[in-house]
Amino acid sequence: MSKTILAIDVGSTKISAVIAEMSDEGKLEVTGHGFAKSQGVKKGIITNIELASRSIKKALADARRIAGNNISLATISISNAYAKSLNSTGIVNIPHKDISLKEINRVMETALYNANIPNEYEVIHVLPYNFKVDDQDFIEDPYGMNASRMEVDVNIILTQKSSLSNLTKAVRSAGLEIESIVLNSYASAIATMNEDEKELGVAVIDMGGQSSNLIIHTGNSIRYNDFIPVGSNHITNDLSMALHTPLQVAEDVKIRYGNLIEQSGESIELPVIGDEENHNTIPLEIVHSVIASRVEELLMLLEKSFTKSALREQVGSGIILTGGMTKLKGLRELAQAIFHGLPVRIAHPRQLGGLFEELDDPAFSTVVGLLLYRTGEHTQYEIDNARRLLHNKLEEGETEKGLGNIRLGSEHEREKEIPSDLFEGKTIKQPKGKSEEKVDDHFSFDDLTQPENDGRNAFNRVIDWAKQLF
Repeated sequence: MSKTILAIDVGSTKISAVIAEMSDEGKLEVTGHGFAKSQGVKKGIITNIELASRSIKKALADARRIAGNNISLATISISNAYAKSLNSTGIVNIPHKDISLKEINRVMETALYNANIPNEYEVIHVLPYNFKVDDQDFIEDPYGMNASRMEVDVNIILTQKSSLSNLTKAVRSAGLEIESIVLNSYASAIATMNEDEKELGVAVIDMGGQSSNLIIHTGNSIRYNDFIPVGSNHITNDLSMALHTPLQVAEDVKIRYGNLIEQSGESIELPVIGDEENHNTIPLEIVHSVIASRVEELLMLLEKSFTKSALREQVGSGIILTGGMTKLKGLRELAQAIFHGLPVRIAHPRQLGGLFEELDDPAFSTVVGLLLYRTGEHTQYEIDNARRLLHNKLEEGETEKGLGNIRLGSEHEREKEIPSDLFEGKTIKQPKGKSEEKVDDHFSFDDLTQPENDGRNAFNRVIDWAKQLF
């Protein structure tokens, strides 16, 4: 039985909504798509909820009309603009010696528990990049292995709570519910990387209208992400100011004459801002110089961030460029000169079936990646924004919703919850004057006294769990 998926990319210049059907074999067929100019969105951040919601509604209405489907559960992209990453480590003992999904989830939860997450940030991805089983490092997949101890290194991707809240409000005002929230550069990487590049390590740069994003994928996961607030619209603005011509004319000049390799000795006539009856004669050399200066500046900023990551030696397959700006002629050659020693390729999103023709463009890598994310092409194991353990394993009684039990607290205080499987509904003996009750979020080790026999097992498990953490 097929499953319907809705993906919405909330970009700075356009909103893209795509509906697809996924077969039992995991094959995707695009059944509808809609696009709208972004309003109320600046550099990937919602600046006007009402206008942003209106743009989402317009793109969604077109996609629904073409697909003939009123799906209202969506996977949404979120900008890198206010995202940040931090690394953490978790260690657990394996009581029964066999590593199941439960143990993998538990060690990832422990890594998240150990992380020092700022109060104003919310977790959207917990991505493991290195498992260690007993004394064996760099385990690709610990599932099913026999061990007494497991360790994991994770990359935790965070976003500001205010940005996430505003995005959620805009989406819900458009009549949608959110199934998953995915970092836009993560989605772009899913849509453009191949298996060899994942294996060897790769950097993916998504060059959009108002921003550019860099992620580095090594060790089976994203290890680094960064945001540069410069995109193709900045080229348009530069041309408009340098040539004293309206923005729309400057955009047309960029698309038609943008070339980073060849210089022409010709001239063009352009209208003047505020006096479109008169025209200026502009040499194309000036157009080339303005475009090349801005693009070179952006690529230098990206190269600086790439070097800052300290992961250059782990990027064996080079650089992937995607996004709308990659349509500029000569961009790959200029990037290869700046990222010296690394191969560079411009990537279109992976081919899908159905009505895919209009999406076969680097500008739609993110929305295609959102679709693929929902088919299971995420990191091998991942805790998502809803605290679900995502995986592709099949265990009796398990679903893709996983076992996550980590929760962030209120706006002012983040509470760390003890994994629920430690207690299994048993009661803990409280100090004198306190009634017995099930352990809740406010459990404290200071509250424990020696339990009676019927509670001893739960007590011992708590102590074991504490030893693993501390």
